[in-house]
Amino acid sequence: MYTMAEHIVTGFDEELNRLTARIARMGGLVEVMVADAIKAVKMRDSVLAQSVIERDQEVNALQVLIDEDAMRIFALRNPMATDLRRVIGAIKVATDLERVGDLAEGIARRALTINDGEALALAKGVHRMGKLVKAQLKMALDALLADDTIKAKHVWIGDNDVDEMYDSLFRELLTYMMEDPRTISSSTSLLFAAKNLERIGDHATNIAETVYFISEGSVLTLDAAYDTSDD
Repeated sequence: MYTMAEHIVTGFDEELNRLTARIARMGGLVEVMVADAIKAVKMRDSVLAQSVIERDQEVNALQVLIDEDAMRIFALRNPMATDLRRVIGAIKVATDLERVGDLAEGIARRALTINDGEALALAKGVHRMGKLVKAQLKMALDALLADDTIKAKHVWIGDNDVDEMYDSLFRELLTYMMEDPRTISSSTSLLFAAKNLERIGDHATNIAETVYFISEGSVLTLDAAYDTSDD
């Protein structure tokens, strides 16, 4: 929760805490959606995939509440300095989380298609990539709630691993389709699922950048990411 020194207006603290709590709730919901979407692909579980699709509306509703809370704080409290960055950051993170929810829903929809076809060995590769992306998202959310810029830097740097895994999987799936055209439909769905995971990794990186911005008031650059003086 909000850990800075108390404001003179107690209501301001309560509003910031409520904003943080809603971000935490939204992040937790999205994190589970991503995990379940990945599991639905691995386990060929269409019931689980459908439940992920249905949960996306709750994510969208939370984004609306967060935006309304932020606009109310802007209108009534005129936040400055770190408080201002925290409110701006909440809006940015909520937008990223809403997109992650959409991407998890997309993976779940692809799982429904994949599950109707023959099982493919490369689904395991998508699952491995999913585990990495899921860990990136969790670290980014942990960094956000703890104001931890060191974790944020690790997420930012780790996005390269996600990109490399996606590129490798992309090449494997293309080869698989060329060798056996009967797998084109299922392989294409796996490819879209992998692309969604790569984009979730990008949004985790965006959240990490926002964590750094809130704390430092500046953009996270390559030099800053590899600066270990705070480690």
